[in-house]
Amino acid sequence: MKLLRNSAILFLAILILTGCNGKSPGKNKASKVEDTIQVPDTGYTGIKQYFSGNRMVKEVSFKNGIRQGETRTFYKGGQLYQTFWYENGLREDSARWYYTSGQLFRSTPYNKDTINGIQQQYYKNGRLKARIGYVKGLRTPFLEEYTHDGKKISDYPEILVSIDDHYKSAGKIKITLELSNKSQRVVFYRGEFENGVFDTSKYAIIKSFDGKGTLEMKKTGSAQSDKLELIAETITDFGNKYLTHKEIRLPYADLR
Repeated sequence: MKLLRNSAILFLAILILTGCNGKSPGKNKASKVEDTIQVPDTGYTGIKQYFSGNRMVKEVSFKNGIRQGETRTFYKGGQLYQTFWYENGLREDSARWYYTSGQLFRSTPYNKDTINGIQQQYYKNGRLKARIGYVKGLRTPFLEEYTHDGKKISDYPEILVSIDDHYKSAGKIKITLELSNKSQRVVFYRGEFENGVFDTSKYAIIKSFDGKGTLEMKKTGSAQSDKLELIAETITDFGNKYLTHKEIRLPYADLR
């Protein structure tokens, strides 16, 4: 009987210990997991340098594998060429380009990786060279240019229009376009600046040769617009894109 009683006591003790051990590891494990939860590092954090042979070409700042902070590129001689500022992988603030001698050449505003605002260009002497308008990545017609001594340029070309009227004899007219400065570096479009921007996806290019654009419009027999919107795109002596618009009245209101 004594042996039986001792065996029963031992059995109960084992059950109690087993029950306790069955609960404790689970609690400890859960506590350990809760204590060690962290936001995972998805990539490199710091500044990476990129080389071409022994020459450093670029420095990029990263946070968790995403561009964050300043990115710098360099000329072959090691001088600073460009700087870009990134926020969460997107270009923001002003991107800057430099002459090899170190002076600022151009400053371009960015918003969410898109040019937006007034780009500014500079001479090596520090004077302003040009101001150019952008809205959400698209050019606007805004352009200011300055000489080395600070004089503002004002003599930009305009669109000249001539019309050959063959409406009565052939039911059509021929429109010829050219710039007042006779530049051959020009592209003509049918269209206008919608919402103040130059969006080539919305324009039709007018056939041009040697700086002259030609457009033939024919009689339709139905009412059409009696005006024609024109845009000219050319390059200035300073290497910038100049945009100008002209609206003309058509001699007949059924042309297309």
